[in-house]
Amino acid sequence: MNHLYLIVEIAGQRSLLPAAFVESVVEIEDIAPVPSAPPHVFGLFALRSRVLTVIDTIAALGTGRSGEGEKQAVIVHVDGHLYGILVDDVDDVVAIEGVPSQPRALLSAGWARYSNGVLEHEGEPLLLIDIAALIAGPVEIAA
Repeated sequence: MNHLYLIVEIAGQRSLLPAAFVESVVEIEDIAPVPSAPPHVFGLFALRSRVLTVIDTIAALGTGRSGEGEKQAVIVHVDGHLYGILVDDVDDVVAIEGVPSQPRALLSAGWARYSNGVLEHEGEPLLLIDIAALIAGPVEIAA
């Protein structure tokens, strides 16, 4: 059985987002910061009279923070809420048959947390992103 996925680039890594969660792809700017929000929450953005939380994928991976200015975001719908997932680039929607396999290489802690395995498309292994885990962000370790 084929499933549809959106190919995106996050922090230089081509990855897959399950298309069932994707509502649209937009250019966004003027993101309002949220005081005391976790580091992976970039802020809030109004889209078609709806407010959505913008997730900074770079911060979620633990490799810095996205810069200011216009950004590309994939708008996803999870548990009745809208989120904007910041991405470097959006490629295409593709149908891929099969189930995800384990990555053949060791993933960094950030990628390992947000990966649901690997699917191949045209001979290229692509990480399948767990959107709900990405929205939840890094696990905080209590002292």
